[in-house]
Amino acid sequence: MKTLDKLYEKSHMTFAIAWIVAYVLAASVADGISQDLGVIKLITAPVLIAMSVLLWAWVRHAQLEGLFFMGAPTVPAARLLFYLPLAIVATKKIWLGMTANGTALECACWVVSMVGVGFLEEIIFRGLLFRAIDEDSRVQAIVISSITFGLGHIVNLFNTSGQGLVLTLGQIVFAVGVGFMMVEVMLKSGSIWPCIIFHMVNNALTIFEDEAAGLALFGTAEMSVVVAVGTGALISLAYVAYLAKALPDAEQAR
Repeated sequence: MKTLDKLYEKSHMTFAIAWIVAYVLAASVADGISQDLGVIKLITAPVLIAMSVLLWAWVRHAQLEGLFFMGAPTVPAARLLFYLPLAIVATKKIWLGMTANGTALECACWVVSMVGVGFLEEIIFRGLLFRAIDEDSRVQAIVISSITFGLGHIVNLFNTSGQGLVLTLGQIVFAVGVGFMMVEVMLKSGSIWPCIIFHMVNNALTIFEDEAAGLALFGTAEMSVVVAVGTGALISLAYVAYLAKALPDAEQAR
């Protein structure tokens, strides 16, 4: 923990960037090894859970739970519309039905990996990076952390996922919209946990998406992406507008 303490004390921004780089490299290498072994996320799952435990332990050690919004929400769920927009967006992949897109082991590894992804990405982007930028400007922190979170998905063009340009661009647009939504939810509720849970569920359900149903309804994979991205982004931005107008930041309301 001393190494992490020193790096954080030296520069909060460098600390955030170091975690981003470490996370991207670890996930990419683990995905490659998992693919070579013939089971998706087989190595990625334990690697990301280990990184999550390390980051959580360091936050507890440094007593920074409050700084990174890791307490319980301080605003009644009713004032945040009972988080219904989050639930709607998170479950969009199974609106047309569910199917297992892999073996039982692959599905389990995928879900466990997405638990790690949800925790790490929220703490890194909405916690470490946001707070590092927030020291100078709250507006810049909101914009940069949200856009950076979305652009980070461009790595899917170059890793072993084999993901195409259209789907990757769709992910980026969707993730930017979700990024702004997550920041608002965190600031208004005073807690990052709703964001973490949303992120975990949203990603985990991907392995159960019925792509055939989407193709049958929309005709092409590209159109399915456009509809899904458009719907998710519109709901996210509408929720952002509501939260920005209806509630003050939880820190200001204290």
